[in-house]
Amino acid sequence: MKICVIGAGAIGGLMAARFAQAGEEVTVIDQGRHLAAIQERGLKLIWEDGKESLVTGLTASDQVDKVPPQDLVILAMKAHYLEQVARKLSAMLGPETMVMTVQNGIPWWYFHKHGGPYDGRRMETLDPTGALTDNIDPERILGCVVYPAAAVTEPGVIRHVEGDRFPVGELDGRETPRVRQLHDTLVKAGFRSRILDDIRSEIWLKAWGNLSFNPISALTHATLVDICQFPDTRRLAAAMMAEAQAIAEQLGVTFRHTIKKRIEGAEGVGAHKTSMLQDVEAGRSLEVEALMGAVLEIGRMTGTPAPAIEAVYACVKLLNRTMLLQGAGVRVGEAA
Repeated sequence: MKICVIGAGAIGGLMAARFAQAGEEVTVIDQGRHLAAIQERGLKLIWEDGKESLVTGLTASDQVDKVPPQDLVILAMKAHYLEQVARKLSAMLGPETMVMTVQNGIPWWYFHKHGGPYDGRRMETLDPTGALTDNIDPERILGCVVYPAAAVTEPGVIRHVEGDRFPVGELDGRETPRVRQLHDTLVKAGFRSRILDDIRSEIWLKAWGNLSFNPISALTHATLVDICQFPDTRRLAAAMMAEAQAIAEQLGVTFRHTIKKRIEGAEGVGAHKTSMLQDVEAGRSLEVEALMGAVLEIGRMTGTPAPAIEAVYACVKLLNRTMLLQGAGVRVGEAA
């Protein structure tokens, strides 16, 4: 299978490495020192049990528009980079090319094939210019929810922290030959996967943690276990989740776990820095809209208030703006 992974960071790099090890023909798109390291040495993967492997033979490039038609394109970059990539995708999109999204938070395609009163509605926070909708046919899209945790520890090196689940689904819930093929490809690469008939409910289950733990960690520099074991931030996370659940239920979403169980699951991950905290420390732009802004947009659509999410959203947006203006990240260090 010809697979192009655009964004070979923590999750994209993990997927690319395992697909290549399983014998797929893999191309990765990235930039800077990370790309240079992959081109020079390959992609090093360190699994949670300490096992290391160096994956070579990958095609690595920064030229999205130079990649020939693929069977599967995985969009693994942060949500705010999607628009600039979408405009260059046409060369790699053949008649049957599948596009799988693995961003955190609510995806821009959320209301495509949704049914009901909001069917086909464009998410203004995620696709403000319409470039994503215009350049990526919704018929190509397959949903995926990412549960593994990983990190880029140095250029060309991916460290897997925990987890191996990638549930997938068609936007309209059907079980098609192509979603079965995608499922089988993930399993062949050593991941666990399920074909879901309601991918959106699974997206909200993951979004519970994304919209609470990520921004709280970005503001406090605390790990998951610290957030969950500190009573005030545990209560704040629970309040944000309750607001998100009320919003999602207005769209007919069902939650198969309780908030208490979701928090306990995050606590069990341990001293893991969320992706947003990693971005704060590295001085990278934050996924504010996909994780929080889109939830608030749906809240406004459905007339559902979310004051706790609104307050944390305002603080994280200002943090992001300050970092970008200063051109610097924020990291906790020893006091002078």
